[in-house]
Amino acid sequence: MRTVLIIDDHAGVGEALSLLLSLHDIEPLYAASPAEGLSQLAERRVDLVIQDMNFSADTTSGEEGRALFHQLRDRHPDLPIILLTAWTQLEQAVALVKAGAADYLAKPWDDAKLLATVENLLELGENSRELRQSRHEHRQRRDALRDRYRLDGLVAESPALLRCVELACQVARSAAPVLITGPNGSGKERIAAIVHGNSAVADGPFVAVNCGALPGDLIEAELFGADSGAYTGAARAREGRFESADGGTLFLDEIGNLPLAGQVKLLRVLETGRFERLGSSRTRQTTVRVISATNADLRAMVRAGTFREDLYYRLNVIEVALPGLAERPQDILPLAEFFLAGRATLGDDAREALLAHAWPGNVRELKNAIERAALLTSGRVIAAADLALPAASTLNAAARNLDEPSREVVLAALEAASGVVSRAAQSLGLSRQALYRRMERYGLDA
Repeated sequence: MRTVLIIDDHAGVGEALSLLLSLHDIEPLYAASPAEGLSQLAERRVDLVIQDMNFSADTTSGEEGRALFHQLRDRHPDLPIILLTAWTQLEQAVALVKAGAADYLAKPWDDAKLLATVENLLELGENSRELRQSRHEHRQRRDALRDRYRLDGLVAESPALLRCVELACQVARSAAPVLITGPNGSGKERIAAIVHGNSAVADGPFVAVNCGALPGDLIEAELFGADSGAYTGAARAREGRFESADGGTLFLDEIGNLPLAGQVKLLRVLETGRFERLGSSRTRQTTVRVISATNADLRAMVRAGTFREDLYYRLNVIEVALPGLAERPQDILPLAEFFLAGRATLGDDAREALLAHAWPGNVRELKNAIERAALLTSGRVIAAADLALPAASTLNAAARNLDEPSREVVLAALEAASGVVSRAAQSLGLSRQALYRRMERYGLDA
């Protein structure tokens, strides 16, 4: 149950506040002096403190309240504190709010306003604890991965990417083929390198080939090699990528572009480890860990008859689905800082622009934008204009969700709920955390 500690020397104030809070499922605790309040805080967990500013008879300076506030802040830095003050201490209360107090209310208080303030601070505190716990667990998982596996400096701050990395590391020691799916520029080759770096063949070669960058009539020669005279211009024999990757890993990017003839030969290599060079009848043997990647819908291609079903299931023993950058916004700013490498810093408007952009080009687009800004900025601080992002990016981001409530809708819901965030969130069909994120985005304060 949520708990609020009331510290006030006036027993009537403690009784009135206790009754008001208990009627709304909030457990009240009462202390008649600062010493008693600090003692109760040392004995049990409290979610919020409501404290008076004066505790001695005929004292109106507010010095006792200020001293108590600083003691509370020193011992419990994250504890929200509401100040109860007479109008004579208003300026001092405002100064303490600037020093970290959550709010101040004048005596006599308005029950509705006080209750709304308490509810919102309790909800915000609960949300903050959940967020801190989530971040702590995320850091633990990330640090455990970095301690156990070779991640080569991978930036992974989002839970979505961390799950992908965990799966990649988990299956790395297996010899099973891995299929990495995701949009262009999202980092599929980086995940493939992590799988190789933590595999049983990590000491072997890592050979990457982009099937989408090769002409269809040369893909077979590129993968399996060719004897002299196998095709026009083949003046001498050449080994293919399977031979180059023997004892290591072969990464086949854009596997959906492999023609059907090449798919048949690839299936045979995956099943037997044997193949023939183009124009040769000699069978060769290879031991290669195959990792493939695509941004295409291979299931749809199987249904359309452009991708072999047996090859699809052979490649897709383990699938690592890598989300686009827009689906893992926690990675945007850390990646930007990583690409900057200390050459400059990001201004506040640049950070806002980076977070608002839809990133259709994903990490590759972000890297290019940062490199361009670092070269063109006139100073040490990068502004939004230096990024040269499309002006419509914020509109594109909003268009991704047609049900996204506007600032006016959120503001109206908060007003209708008398500032109680949980009620406003319920009316909008959002969770409290989701509404807090939108309030922060729109610059709204409950």
